[in-house]
Amino acid sequence: MVKKKIVVVDDEQNILDLVGMILEAEGFMVSKALNGTEGIKMAQKEHPDLVLLDIMMPEMDGWVVYRKLKEDAKTKDIPVAMLTVKAQTIDKEMALDVIGVEDYITKPFTPDELVERVQKLVTK
Repeated sequence: MVKKKIVVVDDEQNILDLVGMILEAEGFMVSKALNGTEGIKMAQKEHPDLVLLDIMMPEMDGWVVYRKLKEDAKTKDIPVAMLTVKAQTIDKEMALDVIGVEDYITKPFTPDELVERVQKLVTK
């Protein structure tokens, strides 16, 4: 079985390490980016099966990163799920219904929840 590739973009190293550890234990290949610019470059180079993207990051927030990924022919078809502390219903509805992200996962999350939702996204 071919390992699915995930790019995780978050400005907090501890979140990158935690998500990486959880997903790698389930057999995913995980690449980690500490900012949006790095995340975009990684997605262009690696063409992952999924990008997990934080919203609140300095310099370039997750919405800008998402827009840039969807505007680029190389990355426009890669599914993107937000991974964020922004848990208000309005934020989630905007992301899913208006913007069109594939999923909206709020922090804190359980390892089981994260794995289940990622598996669902990469097997569509």
